[in-house]
Amino acid sequence: MRAAHLRAAHDGGTPLLLANAWDAASAAAFAAAGLDAIATSSGAISRSLGYSDGEGTPVDEMFAALRRIVAAARRDGRDVLVTADVEHGYGLDEAELVARLARVGVVGCNLEDSDPRTRRMIPTDAQAARLAALRRAADEAGTGLVINARVDLHVRADGDERTRLARSIARAEAYLAAGADCVFPIMLAADDDIAAYVRGVPGPVNVMATHATPPLKRLAELGVARVSFGSGFHRIAMEAVAAAAARLRAGDDPRPA
Repeated sequence: MRAAHLRAAHDGGTPLLLANAWDAASAAAFAAAGLDAIATSSGAISRSLGYSDGEGTPVDEMFAALRRIVAAARRDGRDVLVTADVEHGYGLDEAELVARLARVGVVGCNLEDSDPRTRRMIPTDAQAARLAALRRAADEAGTGLVINARVDLHVRADGDERTRLARSIARAEAYLAAGADCVFPIMLAADDDIAAYVRGVPGPVNVMATHATPPLKRLAELGVARVSFGSGFHRIAMEAVAAAAARLRAGDDPRPA
């Protein structure tokens, strides 16, 4: 089962490094570079399609984009695994979400614990129950879906900062107990906080690499199991396009020297 390969990659002793694709071209580039697995970025997909992040993309368009990404990643005989950012689930029930992910060839997903419209946190018990239902649906369908449970306390700057780390770890523990395979405290960045998280959570931890996080080598030393980049690669690409356009506007050759 392909999902089992993705799950096993979280236990390899070194972090699983996931570039986040946003269209078929970026997925093909990542596959051609030799990456065995890639993620997607809902924000980057949405921007590339002309929509806002936070479930601004119609669900059918999002899944059509995921289908194209998977097809591009698996072109020319490659068997690149794809895990998808499905935000808060687009209002789909768990069985339908599992079925739609399977139909497009995705083997893992992120699921957020805040409402993208209100930006409010979902109560821990309610989100844990949803993750348990997602796990049951995946097991019943036989997909082996790898569930990466996102913890949004840090990105939402929720509540008292002095208790945020402890509350985040408590959520992570509940989500793993409910059947998640990995937890993703998005925007957790400080070295000491990441170290405490890895020590305090009985399962794999995903960190999103940003300019504020420690280098990849240090994240490995801290025991981080999975590193993703969010919209980082999309920003790199758009910055290159903007720089080329500026050179063209100045009357210069837009191509890099």
